Amino acid sequence: MKKHTNITPLVSVITPLYNASTYIIKTIESLQNQTYSHWEQLIVNDFSSDNSLEVVEQLSKNDSRIRIVTLDKNYGAAYCRNRATEIANGEYIAFLDADDLWHPEKLEKQLSFMQDNNAVVSYTNYLHIDKEGKSLGKRIKALPKLTYQKQHSNNYIGNLTGIYNVSKIGKIIAPNIRKRQDWAVWLEAIKKSNRPALGLQEDLAYYRVHEESMSANKWNLVTYNFSFYKTYLGYSWIKASFWLLRFFYEYFFKRVQWIEKVAQE
Repeated sequence: MKKHTNITPLVSVITPLYNASTYIIKTIESLQNQTYSHWEQLIVNDFSSDNSLEVVEQLSKNDSRIRIVTLDKNYGAAYCRNRATEIANGEYIAFLDADDLWHPEKLEKQLSFMQDNNAVVSYTNYLHIDKEGKSLGKRIKALPKLTYQKQHSNNYIGNLTGIYNVSKIGKIIAPNIRKRQDWAVWLEAIKKSNRPALGLQEDLAYYRVHEESMSANKWNLVTYNFSFYKTYLGYSWIKASFWLLRFFYEYFFKRVQWIEKVAQE
């Protein structure tokens, strides 16, 4: 596949790392195989107890685009993403967790899409895969336009698909909440951009579903969704409860329209 020849702009790809030695090699390879090559990967090792750090250190020896930050205790994914965001050099910021994958043309197609449409925030379709990387037959489609109001009612942006333009809105720091930090980041990015996020309706990322993943425990996230409205947005108990109900209405009756089955390989 022909490599992208334009060396600008730089994209900072943020990867929290915690005990992901089983997956991290494939994740990094999916980034190294991008047709758009002007990126840096900021891997923040969150005090892994397996050999994840040794694996990424070995890979970084042969690729200067990989930068590693090592923490002295476990802080959680939000802290790791914020730490990487603070030191990122890119004009654009994207996120790729240590067990997820990107399509080889993800960066090239998405950056071209953003530049052609003057988009500040963008995201794409993504597919669910299992531990072995096989399709689970599920596609999450990107809305063509995602307003602040729509994102406020539900998190429509798969974190592994989103990109925002730092030069236009600055760096977005996630709030110090245990879950749903990515929802907060994309909501704030849309707010700061003062325009809808634009969705590229192509399958350009692969979200791995396993026992530890959030998608495997949807009902356990009710309290986190409530906390998002009450703690992060500062709503009263009554207002937060109203928006939690609104969240479920959106999730079960609206968002389902953007989820579809696909043929499994």
